[in-house]
Amino acid sequence: MAERTVDLAAPAPGAAARPVLQAEAALVRHYRRLVRLAYLALPADRDRHSRVLAAHTAVQRALPTRWTRRTRGADPAPADEDPVYAALRLRVLREVLRPRPARRVLAPRVWGLRLFTPHGGEQDTALEHALAALDAPARAAFALRAVEDLTAAEAAEVLRRAGVAQARQALDAAGGVGAGTAPDLSAFDPCAVRVQPTDLLSRRRALTAALLVGALGLTATTVALAGTGPAASTPGPAPAPPMDAGADPARLVRAPADLWQHTARVDFTAWPARGDRREDAALLGRALTAWERPGPQTRAEPGTDAAPPVAPPRLLYAGTVDGAAVVLLYDGQRLARYTDGPGGGLDLARADDSDVTTAGAVVLHREGTSVRYLLAPWVEGAETRRIDRPDTPARPLDHPEGLTPAAPGGVLTDCRGATVLQLRSSPVIAEKHAFLLADLGGLVPAHLTYTPPPDRNQPARAPREATGPDALQAWARAGCAAPDGTPGVKQLNLWAFAVQPLPQNAGSASWVCLRADRWNGGGSAATAVLLPTAPGPQRTGGGPGRSCSRFEQDTVGWAWWRSPQGTEFLLAAGSRRVARLTVKGPDWSVDRPVPDHTLAVERPARANVRVEGVLDGGTRIGPQP
Repeated sequence: MAERTVDLAAPAPGAAARPVLQAEAALVRHYRRLVRLAYLALPADRDRHSRVLAAHTAVQRALPTRWTRRTRGADPAPADEDPVYAALRLRVLREVLRPRPARRVLAPRVWGLRLFTPHGGEQDTALEHALAALDAPARAAFALRAVEDLTAAEAAEVLRRAGVAQARQALDAAGGVGAGTAPDLSAFDPCAVRVQPTDLLSRRRALTAALLVGALGLTATTVALAGTGPAASTPGPAPAPPMDAGADPARLVRAPADLWQHTARVDFTAWPARGDRREDAALLGRALTAWERPGPQTRAEPGTDAAPPVAPPRLLYAGTVDGAAVVLLYDGQRLARYTDGPGGGLDLARADDSDVTTAGAVVLHREGTSVRYLLAPWVEGAETRRIDRPDTPARPLDHPEGLTPAAPGGVLTDCRGATVLQLRSSPVIAEKHAFLLADLGGLVPAHLTYTPPPDRNQPARAPREATGPDALQAWARAGCAAPDGTPGVKQLNLWAFAVQPLPQNAGSASWVCLRADRWNGGGSAATAVLLPTAPGPQRTGGGPGRSCSRFEQDTVGWAWWRSPQGTEFLLAAGSRRVARLTVKGPDWSVDRPVPDHTLAVERPARANVRVEGVLDGGTRIGPQP
């Protein structure tokens, strides 16, 4: 790597302040870039608010003065890079890689406000979690490659100059973060922050308490100075410091036990506080502190902001579950589950716009594939059932005070048979209302629904609960083709959009579209065909977007199929508005009206084809990729 050197502290002949002026100009010109570099490289032992302030501090302290001691060694810069900027970058890295406890004490403070970098999407959250697992040198290595676009050799040299002894190991550790993709760092920009207030009432109480303590302290000092004799000089006990406003359990909101029976808003706001430790102020204070000050032990599901609560949290549960203290909180947008002790931490999940079903259960504890749920207060009956055994009766699940014993889980998308919850609401909420929930590894299970095949010339049907015989059979056969089985999915719907009689009297095929809607508004879909002799669904396409939702109700799918007699057929099907289906092969094509929305074309061999559907209004649509 070609190097040029610059001494930011040494005065140039005839112009003593010129190097400092050059450094100031470079810092102002590249300020945003340097602050982002510092923010990414800072250790993950601070919350986002503190890291934003520390990043700005590190960059502003990098500006030298005429009396700054010259840093040892040359400041390396690639041949096409400004050497003044390279020297500033090195000073910034040395600042963030060498923690000084005294500097944290002297760091700037912002009273009454919290600062956060912009909230990104799922990829940004995954990147944040991956970076949190790295030490400071590896984070700096990632920043040099991602922000500065340095080669591995250039980054290693900069790290060595910054004092990193194992530069190559840091680069290797950073190499697995975001590998194969160019990371979007827009959510890691400390110059474009969100600002929100802290809890105003709690802050006012804390200020009042602090003033009272100060007044008492002043009074005690006056009495001590005025007193005489040995007793007057004996110091009394020091006053207790005021409680941190963010950790004050008094700010927790608690719903009345019967609120769910009287409110029209039946969601997490109607959950009462439950658990045998709901009066444990110390435990509740630790849970609130963990949420107010996000750190390395804060885990946010994809699409969930890890910021402090946006409103005074509601206490939903505080108790001991399998030997661990667990606290469940809700701020109107997110659920926060705090697990006390080693190996615990804070788990956050989106839960806004919930309802009777999506607020029906929360995972309180997980061990392997077993989970313990806390059920909504309106759940009167609870059972478990194997998704792949629709004819097997569900098994009752005890739930004293809403807490279930360990129940088997399983991954819905692995085709080996997950166990799902079947819950029944109280008649106070809805008569004979049962629904299914599937654990996908997060805090809130996904709600399973079913849309039956359309009736001829009838409007599209709305999703319904997946508890009927047809729905259970459909989920048993096609459920493992679901497009998304990860935490953060709010609802999974299975839509049977066509039934196709197969040629040569081979039975019938069912065409389904499975849609996953996430709490953050995103979603994805997948089409699949269920054939009589196939052990499971044959997926025919899928991807992110609005397909198979109420905003995009038209779909097409196709697949190759070999009949029991050995004949090759191309099968295609469309939803209720598909009036024609066209297939174009290498040297042949088929274009037919399809009154039953299905098409079977016999071909001697499989080939690359293009399938399209023509809607009754003339619009052409293609299958999902």
